[in-house]
Amino acid sequence: MKTKRQSEIKKTKTPIPRQRMAEQDPKTRIKNFEEVPFGFTEEEAKLEAARCLQCKNPRCVEGCPVQVPIPKFLNLISKGLFLEAAREIRAQNVLPAICGRVCPQEDQCEKLCLLGNRFKPVSIGYLERFAADYERKSGQILISGNNHPLGKKVAVIGSGPASLAAAGDLVRWGYEVTVFEALHEPGGVLTYGIPEFRLPKAIVKAEVEFLQRLGVNFQMDTVVGRTISIEELFQEEGFSAIFIGTGAGLPRFLGIPGENLVGVYSANEYLTRANLMKAYKFPEYDTPVIRGRVVATLGGGNVSIDSARTALRLGAEKSLLLYRRSRDEMPARTDEIEHAEAEGVEFHFLTSPVEILGDSKGRARALRCQKMTLGEPDESGRRRPVPDKESEFDIEADVVIVAIGNDPNKLIPSTTLGLSSQNKGGIVVDPKTGRTSRKNVYAGGDAVTGAATVILAMGAGRKAAEAIHQELSRESKILFP
Repeated sequence: MKTKRQSEIKKTKTPIPRQRMAEQDPKTRIKNFEEVPFGFTEEEAKLEAARCLQCKNPRCVEGCPVQVPIPKFLNLISKGLFLEAAREIRAQNVLPAICGRVCPQEDQCEKLCLLGNRFKPVSIGYLERFAADYERKSGQILISGNNHPLGKKVAVIGSGPASLAAAGDLVRWGYEVTVFEALHEPGGVLTYGIPEFRLPKAIVKAEVEFLQRLGVNFQMDTVVGRTISIEELFQEEGFSAIFIGTGAGLPRFLGIPGENLVGVYSANEYLTRANLMKAYKFPEYDTPVIRGRVVATLGGGNVSIDSARTALRLGAEKSLLLYRRSRDEMPARTDEIEHAEAEGVEFHFLTSPVEILGDSKGRARALRCQKMTLGEPDESGRRRPVPDKESEFDIEADVVIVAIGNDPNKLIPSTTLGLSSQNKGGIVVDPKTGRTSRKNVYAGGDAVTGAATVILAMGAGRKAAEAIHQELSRESKILFP
């Protein structure tokens, strides 16, 4: 049975158009690191939210890894009840301002929006961002934790999205939660990996402060596996369970000649220098990074787009992006590709480097490449790139950024007895619970899957938190009937 709003949309030939967020002009924004989109105004948000059909069985919620009640919060926004909308989101998602900015909604909730069958889907991500920003600016963030502590401690290793989601649920259920982070600032990939112009660090800081106000403790500069072990966390620190959310920070390289030349970076190092270590504010922050004249980024995902756009902002005359498949196969978000194109990033599709060429001083000067054609689909479902070995040519570049993916670091599996891991370092878990081969040790996010999305990591963190809660509750009933 159709809702009244669905019937109205069906009869209307020209429904409310999808609202666009205003943003900085491309020529202006490539000279700064300020956020590109400005966000919705209140009127734009109400108009966009009113497009929701309020489906009886909302498929959009099925597409959300953390099960945000999407029609409910959209309905509240359409009525101007912005704080109430934000609180509906935050009940399921402890990082709404972040997810509203960096999650691939077009492949998740918005992809399943019924309105999208005839028109453009509702801008669910933009509206999540709007509600979260409104709540933060109002200073009226509701802190609702468990007033009856359970007397059990849970350690969370890493402070990226999987860990923050797990910590948020666990502390609200009454556990004493401590997050152990190897770096000097919390946030994981949100802090060191995603550029300021896409995710302002003030947003990350505000979301972390929300968790601190809930009661989560953060212990920085602690490398679990070196400064303290899993065994010591259990036996000496008294933790009842441990969640491992250490992400995927081990960069992959192509294995081609010249990758050891000066001016060749992994995207991980390049973005960490620019984001966490504030190289873009040099000399205010004394962090060196080579500002190339022609910067070439290798890869086709969001990290490669972030790197290529960062290079422009650091002063590159040209920023090139080389991808071995076509534009249609790029895994990067459509919005980010379009932003990069508008800013002047030059895309070289069906192009794969075979060697990085250096000068007499050991510095990168060019890339030797070959053209590719697309063959049959591979295991990813995308057409496999096939090299044309007779098509080699050189492209000038004095900085090269390798952005072809990251694997989990093997430090914790290698220093923890009985913790099973895969060849590439990913920890082996039960996909339904995040339970590892070690009793009361759980894991989730990129530490298990390798580099993926923020929201998938958060979903894994929440699943593991629920499993930890169930296990510790069961143990408590046995020990303390």
